[in-house]
Amino acid sequence: MSELDQLVRIAEAAAEIVRRHYAGEFRVEYKIGDDPVTAADKEANAFIIAELERAFPGVPIVAEESDPRTFDVRRDARECFFVDPLDGTREFVARNGEFAVMIGLARGGRAALGVVNAPDWHRAWAGDVSSSAFEIARDGSRRAIHVTNVEDVSLARCLVSRSRATEETFAMLAKLGATKVNKMGSAGLKAAAVACGEAEAWLQPSAGGKLWDTCGPEAIVRAAGGFFSQVDGPAKRDVATAIDYAEGPLELPGILVASTQKLYARLAGLEH
Repeated sequence: MSELDQLVRIAEAAAEIVRRHYAGEFRVEYKIGDDPVTAADKEANAFIIAELERAFPGVPIVAEESDPRTFDVRRDARECFFVDPLDGTREFVARNGEFAVMIGLARGGRAALGVVNAPDWHRAWAGDVSSSAFEIARDGSRRAIHVTNVEDVSLARCLVSRSRATEETFAMLAKLGATKVNKMGSAGLKAAAVACGEAEAWLQPSAGGKLWDTCGPEAIVRAAGGFFSQVDGPAKRDVATAIDYAEGPLELPGILVASTQKLYARLAGLEH
């Protein structure tokens, strides 16, 4: 079984844990401020870590619900896993289905492999930056996915966060000429929509975003032929920076942009 197939297997088993909790009653706790966490987050986190340690002994793991004191294991590591066991906990609590299990592997500080599994949708997406990306249907069948060829910003379907979008986000998109803007929960689901051609772009002011929010999704978008990076803040939107999973900050600064190749420069503010 390939490394990516192993991640697909682990993510689907974790998705089953999430589905079990989602089908019943659950208690919501809060980590900091209004950042929710549930037993589904914690159980899926523990399961994924145990499975990764079994399948990939010795490879460091940075997981959202783990002890923060373990997060520095990524530094100087040749490879490192980044895990968000339940991306979109707010949407899980709201019971709108827009949440995902995400596992990413970084090599040499760059996103390499990724899986995003949407438990309530019974859909999953996976990608290997060195080869290709695919979607996995409920029956286990796979189909290759690729970003679209839309070039006109006014025709592009753009996604923003359901919980974190600001007036600045909408104003920025309007200034760029975007006319089709929709909200969606989960970073992974928005990235997957771009990767499989159901949208052309996702823009996210990344305040609060962490490396586990981007590693898996970035690998899938890039494997599907798209671009994914951070842009250095609204005052300096002229520098695109590859996300550094080894030495970069855990919390991502600036603005995240995932899009098709044809739209990337325009949406990232690099083309005036």
